[in-house]
Amino acid sequence: MRTILIIDDNPGVLDALSLMFSLHDIRVVTALSPQAGLDLLTREPISLVIADMNFTADTTSGEEGVALFRAIRDRNPDLPVILLTAWTHLATAVELVKAGAADYLAKPWDDAKLLATVENLLELAEAAREATARRAERRRRRDALAARFDLCGIVYGADSTERVVTMACQIARSDVPVLITGPNGAGKERIAQIVHANSSVKAAPFIAVNCGALPTELAEAELFGADAGAYTGSNRSREGRFEIAEGGTLFLDEIGNLPLSVQVKLLRVLETGDYQRLGSNRVRKARVRVLSATNSDLPQMIRDGRFREDLFYRLNVIELSLPPLTERSDDIDPLAEHFLRDSAVQLSPDARELLHAHHWPGNVRELKNVLERARLLCQNGVILPSDLGLVVQPRPVARSLDDPSKEAIEAALAKAGGMVSRAAQALGLSRQALYRRMERFGIAQDDPAP
Repeated sequence: MRTILIIDDNPGVLDALSLMFSLHDIRVVTALSPQAGLDLLTREPISLVIADMNFTADTTSGEEGVALFRAIRDRNPDLPVILLTAWTHLATAVELVKAGAADYLAKPWDDAKLLATVENLLELAEAAREATARRAERRRRRDALAARFDLCGIVYGADSTERVVTMACQIARSDVPVLITGPNGAGKERIAQIVHANSSVKAAPFIAVNCGALPTELAEAELFGADAGAYTGSNRSREGRFEIAEGGTLFLDEIGNLPLSVQVKLLRVLETGDYQRLGSNRVRKARVRVLSATNSDLPQMIRDGRFREDLFYRLNVIELSLPPLTERSDDIDPLAEHFLRDSAVQLSPDARELLHAHHWPGNVRELKNVLERARLLCQNGVILPSDLGLVVQPRPVARSLDDPSKEAIEAALAKAGGMVSRAAQALGLSRQALYRRMERFGIAQDDPAP
């Protein structure tokens, strides 16, 4: 059960507040003095503190409340504190709120507003604890993975990225082809490097080829090599990428751009290990682990006759699908910190929010370029939203059939008198999930009905 601590020298205040909160499934512990309250903090799992500002008779300065607030902050910097008093000047309370107090309410308080404030802060505190626990668990899993595998310096924080990285490490020592899918700039080559670095051929070359940059007429020679005179201007023999990668890994990026004529020969290499240089009858043997990547819809290309179905199934023995950055927003903060790590520049909170609001069509590559530009343009070592140069477009919202509509959420809130926890229970959602949907639909939280 959620527990709050109320510190006030007036027993009547303690009794009144205890009764009100107990009627809403909130456990209350009370203290008549600052020291008694601080002692309780060391013994009880407190989620929120409501503290008076004056404890000594005929004292109205609020200095005792200031000292208590600072003592609580020293012990637990993240604990929400609501200041409650009939005497303190507003300026003192405002300064404490700036210093981290959650809110300030004057006596006599409004029950509905105080209850709404406490409910909201408890829900935010619970969400923060859950987020902290998730981050700690992610760090633990990442450290355990890094102790067993070479992660090639990849930076991530999202569960979806972690799943791809973990699978890449697990399948690295097999010899089967791997197809890495995902949009441009998402980090597909880094995943290929992780597969190679943890494979049995990690000491051999890792050769990356951008198939989209190969001229159509020279693609075969680039991959398989060519003898002298094999084509106009070919005055000497040249090694292909399969020969250069001998004994190691060949990474074929943007595999969907290979001409159909070259796809046939690539299929033969994958099936038999045999290939021939352009202009040569000599059959050579390839000892190469082939990894490929694409941002194209290969099944659609097969239907359109632009990609061989048999080659697709040879390449796609194992598929690693890397989502776009907009679907793994937990990667944004660690990536931003990584890109700014060698400078004294920091992101302002508003700039960080803007990074999370942007759609990132260019994915990680776009994020890196935006931050590099902002680092050069910002003043006083702090990146502001204006330095990022981003225009946030509204994102399309996908909603499952089981997801409540805006109208259903508004109706549930109205029936619950504005109490988010009750509305969430009626909708079958957690409070955090309901808050996310309210933010998505632009639903403001009204004060609960008295």
